[in-house]
Amino acid sequence: MLENREGQRVPNVTFPTRIGNDWVDVTSDELFAGKTVVLFALPGAYTPTCSSTHLPRYNELAPVFKREGVDSIICLSVNDPFVMNAWAGDQNAANIDMLPDGNGEFSAGMGMLVEKRDLGFGKRSWRYSMLVRDGVIEKMFIEPEKPGDPFEVSDADTMLDYINANAELPKRVTLLTKPGCPHCARAKKHLSENNMPYEEIQLGSNGITYSSLVAISGRGTVPQIFIDGEHVGGADELEHWLAKNL
Repeated sequence: MLENREGQRVPNVTFPTRIGNDWVDVTSDELFAGKTVVLFALPGAYTPTCSSTHLPRYNELAPVFKREGVDSIICLSVNDPFVMNAWAGDQNAANIDMLPDGNGEFSAGMGMLVEKRDLGFGKRSWRYSMLVRDGVIEKMFIEPEKPGDPFEVSDADTMLDYINANAELPKRVTLLTKPGCPHCARAKKHLSENNMPYEEIQLGSNGITYSSLVAISGRGTVPQIFIDGEHVGGADELEHWLAKNL
């Protein structure tokens, strides 16, 4: 039975980490003392749910958490520092502090170190998130004890809803573009000027083709822009959307 540790202090652990080419020991006090911290823990770097949803959404909402008084967002996994740093780079997770719990000491101290031997993982962290204020756990969202890797309550939106259910969420913007397209550059410039982060999907990369463009947008020109799932259109339509909505 996984224990909810709300009201308790986080385990006192020293984490061997890598900063640049140097080994640097980081303590629990350095991470949590005098700070408001959101920590989410997951079974492993590069695993599907962790890479597609769990980490990216926390990274995306990090500016909102900051406005709500959160000093840092920590991603913890029972992986070594090299793997965690490489994963952060691949995910462009500049807003997240990656914490390698390589020996599983913090996870064990939280009562969240579980056996994943059937997957060849050995001992790993159960998936959970928590809000910590000055080293004391205020709130925990622990995934239900089901087979596999449930992902129902430790997500970024659930945590943000606990902190402030009325927090203003950023627009989710996706651009379909191609290299050397001046209209694509114009669209990206407009979005940047309006402080609207965006995801860019470029034709010719990762199997994205002209057929993909037409299938997704119904059009054969770029850019094609989607905001919160709504198809806005090209650069001109984006200008009209910005003038109307901002």
